[in-house]
Amino acid sequence: MSARPVPYDPELVDGLAGFLELVERIPLRADTILANREHFATIIPPMEAQVGELAVDWENRVIPGPAGAPDVEVTIVRPRRAPGAAPAEAAPGVLGIHGGGLVLGTRFFGTGELIDLALRHGVVGVAVEYRLAPEHPGTAAAEDCYAALEWFAAHAAELGVDPERIIVSGASAGGGLSAAVALMARDRGGPALAGQLLNCPMLDDRNETVSSRQYDGLGAWDRNNNDTAWNAVLGELRHSDAVSPYAAPARATDLGGLPPAYIEVGAAEVFRDEDVDYALRIWAAGGQAELHVWAGAYHGFSGFSPDAVVSQAALAARDSWIRRTLGL
Repeated sequence: MSARPVPYDPELVDGLAGFLELVERIPLRADTILANREHFATIIPPMEAQVGELAVDWENRVIPGPAGAPDVEVTIVRPRRAPGAAPAEAAPGVLGIHGGGLVLGTRFFGTGELIDLALRHGVVGVAVEYRLAPEHPGTAAAEDCYAALEWFAAHAAELGVDPERIIVSGASAGGGLSAAVALMARDRGGPALAGQLLNCPMLDDRNETVSSRQYDGLGAWDRNNNDTAWNAVLGELRHSDAVSPYAAPARATDLGGLPPAYIEVGAAEVFRDEDVDYALRIWAAGGQAELHVWAGAYHGFSGFSPDAVVSQAALAARDSWIRRTLGL
């Protein structure tokens, strides 16, 4: 018997339809991953188009990857300084990790957030191009993102960034990878993050929650898409005790000692219950987490229904946490 879904906020219905038409036109299954990648390539604007005439500078670089793995491409985004302007104080930094279910997308799928933060708050952002499953399964994506964090922190002075004010941020798969990077930094004694912004994060390969069953064949990034993605990432290891928390952060047995977390999710989406549980477990371990569950909201709602009242509230709450966490 299927679980009855939470109804959508009426203001979000049109945006959800737009999301499904633009982003999820091709159902994500094992044999459509490549077709979906090709489609994604048509809907992600290049940086030249994203920046346009905005007062933002950007550059691509290639940095060392994880040990024994290929180098990693990153894009650096920073506010443009006026000619002759005095050197600015060290800026806060954001490591931006894109979404796409760990199987789709490029770093330019998440650079819009970094451009916005550069313009409004003077933030220097680094977007990381991580390896995708199924060609690169397991923890490959997280290792690439962690290598980017290590490089970011080591080059903070060159980039004009305060190394004590760096956060990691991502939505969906990017949120899950942000959580993984925070776990890796803790476990490896790596760079001390000021915070982790987990926007509707993809955390748990098991896909067994009530909310995952409520959105089976319904809504944005439904249970079937989620199954496809986790199967690509984990293969036969999925559901077993051998799954690494760096692949599926919900598998971590200890959530203590992590940087402050901001966790937001829609009440009407697959990831609701696993995200709420992650916040509960951070609190149980004595950590800091700010949790927002937005009523009637679908996966990725604030980006596709930005003018809705609930989206405006979500954007304001997220911005408040960023400003408080980075001392802006």
